[in-house]
Amino acid sequence: MSLKATNNVGTNKYELEIEISAEDFEAALQKAYLKARKNISIPGFRKGKAPRKLIEKQYGENVFFEDAVNLLYAPEVNGAVDESGLELVTQPEVEVTDISKENGIKLKAICTTKPEVEITEYKGIEVEKVVNAVTDEDIQKKVDQLREKNVRIITIDDRAAEMGDDVVIDFEGFKDDVPFEGGKAEDFDLTLGSGQFIPGFEEQIVGHNSGEQFDINVTFPEEYQVKELAGAPAVFKINLKSISKKELPEIDDDMVMDSTDFDTVEQFKEDAKKQLEEQNEKSADAKVEADLFDKIIDNMKAEIPQVMFDNRVNEMVAELEQRLAPQGITLDLYMQYTGQTIDTVKKAYAEQAEKQVKLRLALEKIVELEGIEATEEETAAEFEKLSETYKMDVDQIKTYIREEDLKRDIAVGKAVDLIKESAVIK
Repeated sequence: MSLKATNNVGTNKYELEIEISAEDFEAALQKAYLKARKNISIPGFRKGKAPRKLIEKQYGENVFFEDAVNLLYAPEVNGAVDESGLELVTQPEVEVTDISKENGIKLKAICTTKPEVEITEYKGIEVEKVVNAVTDEDIQKKVDQLREKNVRIITIDDRAAEMGDDVVIDFEGFKDDVPFEGGKAEDFDLTLGSGQFIPGFEEQIVGHNSGEQFDINVTFPEEYQVKELAGAPAVFKINLKSISKKELPEIDDDMVMDSTDFDTVEQFKEDAKKQLEEQNEKSADAKVEADLFDKIIDNMKAEIPQVMFDNRVNEMVAELEQRLAPQGITLDLYMQYTGQTIDTVKKAYAEQAEKQVKLRLALEKIVELEGIEATEEETAAEFEKLSETYKMDVDQIKTYIREEDLKRDIAVGKAVDLIKESAVIK
């Protein structure tokens, strides 16, 4: 192996001294030459046929050094990391400290490792479970949702628009008499008072009748996401095409029979209450779990490298991209819609990412302390479950998920079960 020394240079920081022999370096130089020579022309030789020594003489002895180092880099560094026994949380920072044909290569790899974790209490944690009672107001919300499904839309042509009305408008915005990008739309549905537009926009539609064309004057907020418009006055030309409002019907047995699987209002309300009670029970259980996890985090100690939090944030951003993709929305477009930057997106995830990293470390420590392991049967069953979920053969799943990682996840799940089963729920 090429590892010559492992030096502790700080908390969760190690420096690996790696040496690659002159013989291995020479073999890599020859591979680099054979790969590159087809693109090298030397007078007197056909392209791709020039001898290596002649190329090195003309372009310098180190002409193939970089390509040779790249060939050796991954296997040598990975081998040294494996030999060191260190558990890294990110890729090492590698520097070439010396290189020559006579002596080979010397590398220095700075590695950030998984922190040491201490945890004091994780069994018998006391938490309170509070299940909210279902109120008449809660049931009425379910009733109102049913009424919303049966809403009637009434076209208004005998009065001007009022707050709460639904209008259809064409609009185009101008700054200094010049239309600006993104400021134009046709047949746009807007509920007046919804706050969908900047302050002053919706209010100035109130009082106008359908068929009217008019201007409204607004000033964009200072913090508006489009810098060119932030704090700027603008004029919108409006064509108010129609006004309507929603009329919610009164609920009765006929509506219930037509819209649900029940025959009476009373049956509908009884079922609504039952569903709400089940939801409140699940919410209470989720709160108990969250409180248990918070106490586990409070009871653990570790000097956690910032890179672990950063890596988790980056993973969460990647997960957001994956959720957006089926909707045909890119991350850039999402940020444009929401007025965010990549920094504000990451900042929004930072607290959650920190808790997740701390909890995972704590759970892995509990796995170690309790000697928890995943059995072969449990691992096989989990692979089968993943196979069914993703409609892929188990062998295909194993090309994406390492068995070692899956076993670790199963063991962590068992640690969660241990915490829950031993908890004292008040």
